[in-house]
Amino acid sequence: MSSVRSHRRSVISEAVAPWSDIARLLRGGDAGTLLPVIIPKHRRRLWWMLPLWFGGYALLSGVMLSLKESGSDGLGGMAAGALATLSYTFGVLLLVIGGLWWWRSSIVEIEQGTHGVLTRYGAVVRTLDAGRHYLWHPWSRVDFVVDTATEIPYSAPVMACPTQENVPLRSIEFFLKFRITDAVLFVRTIGAGNFDLVLSSAVQDAIRQRARQVRTERAYDLRGSDVADMQDLLNRQLDRYGVRITGCNIPDVQLPAQYQQHLATREQVAKERTAYEQEWGLIRKRRIDSLGMDIERAKKIRDARIVEVRAALNRAREEVAQLLERQETEAQRVRFEIETRGRSGLIAAENEARAQQALAKAYRDNRAVLRYELARRRLEVGSRLAEKAPRPVVVRTDGGTDTSALSTLFTAQLLPRLTSGDRVLNAGALLSAEDGGHDQR
Repeated sequence: MSSVRSHRRSVISEAVAPWSDIARLLRGGDAGTLLPVIIPKHRRRLWWMLPLWFGGYALLSGVMLSLKESGSDGLGGMAAGALATLSYTFGVLLLVIGGLWWWRSSIVEIEQGTHGVLTRYGAVVRTLDAGRHYLWHPWSRVDFVVDTATEIPYSAPVMACPTQENVPLRSIEFFLKFRITDAVLFVRTIGAGNFDLVLSSAVQDAIRQRARQVRTERAYDLRGSDVADMQDLLNRQLDRYGVRITGCNIPDVQLPAQYQQHLATREQVAKERTAYEQEWGLIRKRRIDSLGMDIERAKKIRDARIVEVRAALNRAREEVAQLLERQETEAQRVRFEIETRGRSGLIAAENEARAQQALAKAYRDNRAVLRYELARRRLEVGSRLAEKAPRPVVVRTDGGTDTSALSTLFTAQLLPRLTSGDRVLNAGALLSAEDGGHDQR
């Protein structure tokens, strides 16, 4: 069924139909035939002129009878008047019937999306848009109704089309859509039947030129390929007929049997290759994602370690800074102590030097005083030494004194204590004298 349908070629033609069937034929065609142009069967006849002629004759007869009535008396005049009245009535009635018939036959209704070609005495006058029109002229008529809004599909399969290697393809099906842009130019220049032949020949020529540029193993690439250049070529050829190609493509290409198997194998290999490529792409993507996750994890670990190292470095820097600050403080303290000790020692040395200098000067100035003082102190020392010299103690035992052994023992124990007390008193007096002498110097 598909092969029969693919080899079926569209046929463009025109038909003669009554006004009631024009819309159906333009939209659906007739038995697989495309009908963009319809020749309407005209209902306009000149029969509507008969009532007008008879009405005019009746009115003229009525006038004649009225004149005869005015010129005669009696029964003849009355009969002429009655006949005149009847003639007037019949004439007016015929004129009304003829006018209504004329009005009704002059109405033309053009279908939406179509144009009517109006002719008068066989010459094209103008085109009629969609809607109701009145053709009052007796010899004006619509000869053609042309569909100018619908994009008409057209299928043209090309048989035995040779490729670049001169291998005839079984068929190449070409599909296009066209629209009639100028109704008068289309019906007067070429017509629907001749346009079918011209369009079929132009399509076959364009398809054969395209097939000649393709190798046999690449013939399937024609399906769905870009045919904009072919569309431009067809538009240049058909523009003179008032037709515009709005779209075209190549839906199907059928190869010879020996090449179909080869291309089927080729397509299978290509599909397997695509499947392997997709599988490898998924594996590669998974591996890349895994490596990316590992890299991100390593980066996070590295960043954490860097943070830790920086924190440790900052702590070390702070500790070093604190240690340096403490060392510097200690060094300043030691330096201040050394400077203070040095200054105090220097000041003491300077004071001592000044005192020694003053003392030396005083010694130089007062040598005689010093000699006198030395001699006096010598005398004092001699006197003190003389005082400290041992003195004899005489214990008298004559008279009425007790000379018993007990009194002798008591006296022997008491005398050392008395002599030691005197010595202590003499030593204290000597030290006080020496201190007084130093203070004077």
